[in-house]
Amino acid sequence: MTSRARILFVVGSLLLALAFVLPLWAVYLQAPQYPEGLGMLIRINDITGLKPNDIDNINNLNHYIGMKRIVPESIPELRLMPIIIAALMATGLAVAALGRRWLARTWVVLFAAVAIVGLVDFYKWEYDYGHNLDTENAIIKIPGMNYQPPLIGSKQLLNFRATSIPAAGGYALIVSLALGVVAVVIDWRRKSPAPALARRAVRPALQM
Repeated sequence: MTSRARILFVVGSLLLALAFVLPLWAVYLQAPQYPEGLGMLIRINDITGLKPNDIDNINNLNHYIGMKRIVPESIPELRLMPIIIAALMATGLAVAALGRRWLARTWVVLFAAVAIVGLVDFYKWEYDYGHNLDTENAIIKIPGMNYQPPLIGSKQLLNFRATSIPAAGGYALIVSLALGVVAVVIDWRRKSPAPALARRAVRPALQM
């Protein structure tokens, strides 16, 4: 790998440390009865409110429509994410130190796969919370209605406008992966032409 590609891998790997201090994802709820809005921040090992009482308020609203309570301790992914991100950091720095092209490509592919699996898992989590309702004990019952928030973007849920977007830590992960891709592309484009020149020199010799 070129020195520039190695530097990009170091920077990209160190960026992953931001995921341990900044929220990865944010879900916002806006409605007339909540002029300041409600917010939920998904962190690497926890789910917190944008404001101190937001999670309690969201859980109380969920109770009215039969949704499950949001209990971070019951979500296994929050225990796995710190391990996964730490492993990506360590292996990314190892790639920079060893400078092997195949390791760099493998890291980028694995990182992309982890990102895709994470998004799919988050969608399934949202689907479960929005569709598997306790309709028998729900105070508000609307046949055929589900309350799944959007994976990315905004969606109207009764009188609430739900918006789901990456937060600062999530953007750090995106930039980290992008730097890895750029490093691989730069290294691929700057491969030494020596092997090709050697093959050209051998051909005339064989024809003599």
